[in-house]
Amino acid sequence: MHIEKLANAIDPERVSVDAEDLDAHRFDRWCLKHWQDWQGETLPTPGCVVRPESTEEVQALMRHATEHGIAVIPWGLGSGVCGGIEPSDDQILLDMSAMNQVIEIDEENLLLTVQAGINGLVAEEAVAERGLTMGHWPQSIGISSVGGWVSTRASGQFSTAYGNIEDIVYTIDFVLANGEKVTLGKAPRAASGPDLRHLALGAEGTHGVVTSVTLSLRRQPESRQFSAWYCADMATGFRAQREIIQQDWKPPVMRQYDASEVARLFPDHERDDSGLILLVHEGPAGRVEAEMHAIQDIMAGLGLAAADAAAAANWMGHRNNVPEWRDLLDQGLIADTIEVSGSWSQIDTIYHNVVAALKAVPDCVNASAHSSHVYRSGINLYFTFACMPGDTQVMGDRYLESWDRALTATAQAGGGIAHHHGSGRLRRDYLHHDLGEGGVTLLRTVKNALDPQGILNPGNLLPPQSDH
Repeated sequence: MHIEKLANAIDPERVSVDAEDLDAHRFDRWCLKHWQDWQGETLPTPGCVVRPESTEEVQALMRHATEHGIAVIPWGLGSGVCGGIEPSDDQILLDMSAMNQVIEIDEENLLLTVQAGINGLVAEEAVAERGLTMGHWPQSIGISSVGGWVSTRASGQFSTAYGNIEDIVYTIDFVLANGEKVTLGKAPRAASGPDLRHLALGAEGTHGVVTSVTLSLRRQPESRQFSAWYCADMATGFRAQREIIQQDWKPPVMRQYDASEVARLFPDHERDDSGLILLVHEGPAGRVEAEMHAIQDIMAGLGLAAADAAAAANWMGHRNNVPEWRDLLDQGLIADTIEVSGSWSQIDTIYHNVVAALKAVPDCVNASAHSSHVYRSGINLYFTFACMPGDTQVMGDRYLESWDRALTATAQAGGGIAHHHGSGRLRRDYLHHDLGEGGVTLLRTVKNALDPQGILNPGNLLPPQSDH
């Protein structure tokens, strides 16, 4: 590990070998690792944890790592859920949490520049004081970093109107494996070759280290209203959402829950076996009113009945409350969410086939879905599964079988197997479904060009060479 030499390359105060610190960085929020830890398995720790405070310190660290052939595992705030973190004792865990400063808020051009390790909610609160918003609201906003959003190609709950992280990013400062810093992006739009920001977006720490990010901001909305609607089945709800978005109405939030999720999440609004669509409308007051009237006409024309708008308002107030994996494990449950997407012509088949595939897993006690991100040409689905085997030793098998069945069924129906949580180790062997064999080879070529020694987060994102 060359800890002494590392301390010569970077301030020794930035380097930790404290046992408790190492233990805290063994894994992120991937459910499978939490189950292994809960079971009492010994999970490896990194050789050391380094917390730089500047891009220059990241550069120095990467030059040292390249010189000595040491692997580096970038870590934002540890909120990843697809297995992007799996260190070993001969690797450096690069914890970005000390790079947490707001660099500039440019109110004229509506730009926010932050260090990559800043907590997303802290960044949002900084611009909110100026009457602005990032418009990016992932459920993890209070526990995730802006750099992590870039690295996993994250989506926020308001994406239907405001876009995903790739639509919000303006500029990225990126440190390559050899320590060179590059600035990706410069203007509102460019035609100067391929958009190199996408070398960082979704790379999950395998192409370089994101050290600062500039995001394009919005003014906070003048008005916000809520509405909710019952749909007889998922297909009817999908058709309604398609009409709304293809008629060019863009409520930032459109979420459709199947009957199972309505019963579990909205028991006060349950009606027979109906699904529930929640909408948040915001923006200039006149536009919000026009949008609500237009959507009311669309829903009435398709036979959807109005539900209590309080369902949407209540969702807004509690939308980021989720149980901890350990709490579920203590109840004998292993569970997760799987976010996929498909075109409008595919999505109903994907819904039915994936729910059926999940229910076929032994000990499955829940298989349900909701949609949360809508596009002119399609929509995402967010499946939730839970298994409750009597033998806790087989929980991991049930978990992996659920993921395999869900991703395979999605791919067979023509859908995309990853929407906004990234790929990590969990999806890497399924990547060929989205990229094709040639695409996986191309991605590997890009990785080898940027990181010829393979020291950046080895084992993440790309499947082992022998598989695909």
